Amino acid sequence: MPSRLPRNSSSSRSTVQLLVAYDGTRYAGWQRQRHALTVQATLESVLRQIVGHRVIVTAAGRTDAGVHAWGQVTHATITTRLSPNALCRALNALVPPDMLIRRVTRVPTTFHARFSAVRKWYRYRIVMGPLKPLFERSYVHFVPRTLNVSAMRRAAKAWVGCHDFRAFHSTGRSTTSTRRHVHALSVTRQGREVWIDVEADGFLYHMVRRMVGTLLEIGKGRWTPRIAQALMDHRQPPVVAPTAPAKGLCLMSVSYD
Repeated sequence: MPSRLPRNSSSSRSTVQLLVAYDGTRYAGWQRQRHALTVQATLESVLRQIVGHRVIVTAAGRTDAGVHAWGQVTHATITTRLSPNALCRALNALVPPDMLIRRVTRVPTTFHARFSAVRKWYRYRIVMGPLKPLFERSYVHFVPRTLNVSAMRRAAKAWVGCHDFRAFHSTGRSTTSTRRHVHALSVTRQGREVWIDVEADGFLYHMVRRMVGTLLEIGKGRWTPRIAQALMDHRQPPVVAPTAPAKGLCLMSVSYD
């Protein structure tokens, strides 16, 4: 467990890890943008008010516009006399209502929220019809029919393991490699909801949402489960993987073991 900064110490420079949750509905994603509200800029602004100097906050995953997080991990180097617990309280007193700092801990200067991560877990939530969700409409994707969850589950098996996932990579962000290792992928039914949980060593731009978009087409009976493997073969992709809406996606946790 990282050591705590004593509250009554003189100001010292240190690297802290912030475990952050947020409702991504009104944000244009994580990454700072010149003319848009983002999670990064909001958090940096609040931290600056507390510590009195410019702060750069780095996240494990740059979530897209409308994507939520329960377990986003970030790090920042700050100069403060506050203990981690006191800093956490100060942050939660100032961040907007759609953001929560779950924990603040001191970490070694070698820690990097993105590059030190070994696994990330995302969950996509779908609500099946006939009645649309009311109170959770900003956090789920609504499908006004019953999906074939068994077919979706069979298809998802093709994506577990180390593969080239370029069929699920949207243009807009450069990457040195499109190979990723999917450690686990499950499709489970929870009453009216279908949860798609994906855990991997990393994700391409829109990768999870395009995987979900493909599974939705399979669940609706428009495509067969064989499409999942055909997309991985790359010789002649039979279809273009559609991108599911952002609001159903949530970054659940990031692992560093």
